[in-house]
Amino acid sequence: MTAQLPLPSPHIAPSSASTPAERPWWHGAVIYENHLPTFRDGDGDGIGDLQGLTDSLDYLAETLDVDGIWVGPFFRSPLLDQGFDISDYRDIEPVFGTLDAFGRLVSAAHERGLKIIVDYVPNHTSDQHPWFLESRSSRDNPMRDWYVWADPRPDGSPPNNWVSEAGGSVWEWDERTGQYYLHSHLKEQPDLNWRNPQVRAEMLDVLRFWLDRGADGFRIDVAHMLMKDPELRDNPPSPGAGANQYDVQHPDFHTQLHIHDRLHPDVHGVLKDIRKVLDEYDGRVAIAEIEALDWHEWAAFFGSELDEVHLPFAFRLIETSWRAGSLAEELRRLDEALPRGAWPILALGNHDRPRLATRLGKGQARVAAMMLLTLRGTPCLFYGDELGMRDQPVPAERQRDYFGLVSDGVSRDPIRTPMAWGPEPGGGFSTAPPDEFWLPVSVEKDTVNVATQLADKDSMLNLYRRLTGVRRESAALRHGDWRLLPSEGDSTEPGPGVLTYERWLGNDRKIVALNLSASDCLVRLPAGGAVAVCTDVAREGEPVAGQIVLGPDEGVVVDVPSTDASVREGR
Repeated sequence: MTAQLPLPSPHIAPSSASTPAERPWWHGAVIYENHLPTFRDGDGDGIGDLQGLTDSLDYLAETLDVDGIWVGPFFRSPLLDQGFDISDYRDIEPVFGTLDAFGRLVSAAHERGLKIIVDYVPNHTSDQHPWFLESRSSRDNPMRDWYVWADPRPDGSPPNNWVSEAGGSVWEWDERTGQYYLHSHLKEQPDLNWRNPQVRAEMLDVLRFWLDRGADGFRIDVAHMLMKDPELRDNPPSPGAGANQYDVQHPDFHTQLHIHDRLHPDVHGVLKDIRKVLDEYDGRVAIAEIEALDWHEWAAFFGSELDEVHLPFAFRLIETSWRAGSLAEELRRLDEALPRGAWPILALGNHDRPRLATRLGKGQARVAAMMLLTLRGTPCLFYGDELGMRDQPVPAERQRDYFGLVSDGVSRDPIRTPMAWGPEPGGGFSTAPPDEFWLPVSVEKDTVNVATQLADKDSMLNLYRRLTGVRRESAALRHGDWRLLPSEGDSTEPGPGVLTYERWLGNDRKIVALNLSASDCLVRLPAGGAVAVCTDVAREGEPVAGQIVLGPDEGVVVDVPSTDASVREGR
């Protein structure tokens, strides 16, 4: 198969419009998503915690060379939704540690140049939160309006047809007060009413609480859901209801178009208020979870004056077919929608999505790692992907995710199994007996672990290390412009094809060529150089004279000498 690459007019992304000294720290950073209960146990109870994360900072800072850690929720919680059901925003669930442990984590991270990003869960609380206990105690309680309550329809049925992320109606009947309350997730997770000024003020103060304790920013959970239709109108049915193959959700969720239970235009006012709080502090970042929207809808979350979210996740890329043409088209659309001066954050997996090595296979997971760490934007890695961890079935009696325990529920536990640090029986995750772990350790722990892979120069972990190392030394990969290069990977063609693009800044030039197919591909490049990183470590350093044959599941980053006149800005 030959990838023909005549050079047309380039597609060039908007300039970042800033000098190196003006760029915020998250430009060029690599973010690492840690899932706290299954990352590392520091006190021997079988549950990952803040001490375990603190003990792992050298691995993250020196071995993997990341810049920021998204910690995951650690607040007081019944833990029905792995900590996203919060009963106290200003304290830490004892199984995860204490406020002092959080302080030690922040100090140790900052000593190593790492940033700490705290999960902010503003859409809902636990039904055990004191606010909700007050709210549901009577219709006359001053905190009644802190949550969303509504009367039944005349026939006694729920106020509308909205469907929960966990399946079934979003409305739960409260016998004591004779009204329904809204829960977009589990019935134990009632939605806060952000239209109430007291709620808004209190939740903004929650941000200040953690900022004052050294948090470098927040990842905002389900940011698109904070404001709903105040008229509570029904959602229309989905014309082609079917499961989203890229997500792990209850089948009920796909039966309707979710146009009134989320994405209300008023959400942008809330996000502006959140941003104003972060702007009271120096160098703090707002990252937002937003569903896989049309790119122009996604771009609106930056704000018309870039005054909302610094980094709204571009999850549409996760939900793109793994074909060169499809990926190229989505990347073009992203660039077209990206506001001037804005900067994207990119991810190919997270705690709610099938793992890369499960979805793509281990060969293409290596190619995906190269793509994620060389595209223009801030990459976010999901813990364990650097080892090639795969989803693992979890027996019903060991499941933790209550989303999987409801009728017809789908568990996300297989995505979230413990990180293995060595080949020993417990994988080095904890000193507790393995049957006491939060979730079972991977059956592949003998090879899919940190110690074993560090000793194998061609392992997945060492590929990630080479990629983050080259990225660290390359201004082009961290901050540069980019353009897609033409390739045979057209979405109408039979094979997945080759994705090729170029990064540059000043005299630093890199060309990235990714073979998404199971066949050899001859790829013609606009310039020569040497292979800086390859999914096959044996090819690194190999000279490239204008073309290269990529094997199946192979990708390369080619370093182009600055004297090569065929790749210059303004060409």
